[in-house]
Amino acid sequence: MIKLSFLANLRRKEVIGLVELSEEIKQSYIEKSASNIDSAKILLKNNKLEESVALSYYSMYHLITALFYKAGIKSENHNATIQMLKDIFEIDNKEITFAKKERLDKQYYVNFKISKEDVAEAIKKAEIFNSFMHDFISKITNERISKARAKFIILTKS
Repeated sequence: MIKLSFLANLRRKEVIGLVELSEEIKQSYIEKSASNIDSAKILLKNNKLEESVALSYYSMYHLITALFYKAGIKSENHNATIQMLKDIFEIDNKEITFAKKERLDKQYYVNFKISKEDVAEAIKKAEIFNSFMHDFISKITNERISKARAKFIILTKS
């Protein structure tokens, strides 16, 4: 039996897939992202550092989800979303990969050190990433969306 690729297996399970393009859902995720980064800043000011790290990550993640819905791609898996950002849209995913690792470390483990400076830096990196994503989403063309959807099909073939 041939082993399915990670993305092909998720597509078969309908965790990822092509959906209708949705400006409404895209906009909802953009708003969610803005709320997350605002909340991360409030939490930082109130010394809720672990929570701030998590919301910094989610602000980034939700903008990728917004891009995907603009392109008619659904993903319910964080690893797949981050991988497809790079593989389909050719966007560097190093910052969000690092932010995800930090979120997991801070949310699920207790043997770590965290400082306000580190969290402030995480928020700054999230804001830079988010600014790039906003720009990318606003400038993506229908041709680029068609190419992304075609690439999705190729990458997720079983």
